[in-house]
Amino acid sequence: MQPLPLQLVLYSKPGCHLCEGLEEKLAALAHLAFDLEVRDITTQAHWFEAYQYSIPVLCQVVETADGSQEEPLPRLSPRAPVAQVERLIQNCLAACTAE
Repeated sequence: MQPLPLQLVLYSKPGCHLCEGLEEKLAALAHLAFDLEVRDITTQAHWFEAYQYSIPVLCQVVETADGSQEEPLPRLSPRAPVAQVERLIQNCLAACTAE
């Protein structure tokens, strides 16, 4: 059985240039095995309440005995190059395959 790819969730909102920048960097990493779901925090009150002052927030979906949970990944500088984002994703992929 092949392991599931890394599952990531990006919390963002329309017009956020920081969110758009991170999403573009993640799109440039299409050669890596991860699925990305982008969530607009303005569509759910609980997302907005949780993330209105901290977007973009990138989370990894992890499977636990209680089901799926999201764990926020370390926040990167908006000026972080694609290579730094790639290292973060590769570290997550390595941790997934080590489990």
